[in-house]
Amino acid sequence: MIYGVSLSLVLALLWWVLSGYDKTILLSFGAISVIITMVLVFRMRILDRETAPFYRLHTLVPYYIWLGGEIAKSNVAVLKAALKPEIDITPRLVRVPVQAETDLSRCVFANSITLTPGTVTIEIEDDAFLVHALDSAFTSPDGFAEMNQNASRATDGVPS
Repeated sequence: MIYGVSLSLVLALLWWVLSGYDKTILLSFGAISVIITMVLVFRMRILDRETAPFYRLHTLVPYYIWLGGEIAKSNVAVLKAALKPEIDITPRLVRVPVQAETDLSRCVFANSITLTPGTVTIEIEDDAFLVHALDSAFTSPDGFAEMNQNASRATDGVPS
């Protein structure tokens, strides 16, 4: 029930903000489109915590703020490596263990690795990710473990 209500509210707000209309007839068209969308979502039986994770915003927003800081730090590290007169990088493939309980947590963790400059998740396995890193300095197990723990806490509410 909470997923349906939250998805409806987000869809309605998104429609209103993106359209910019405030006339009654146009707002009613927006409401009709949200209702049709919700009927389709219920008929397809795809409404779950992954479709509408809005109730976790109180943990996801701080996680994305933290991730933004990590992305900024990684940008500086990649920039330093790129601007050196001599190329002094050692690309690596590392297997990163994953202790995530849900698919949503695994998805957020894998995408966070890929969003961070200098690292790309290239393969997903049952218990690990294969990650390509621009330099060996980007392959710290502690950094990946911290990101995994923070992603699990943000999506599931509990550290893995």
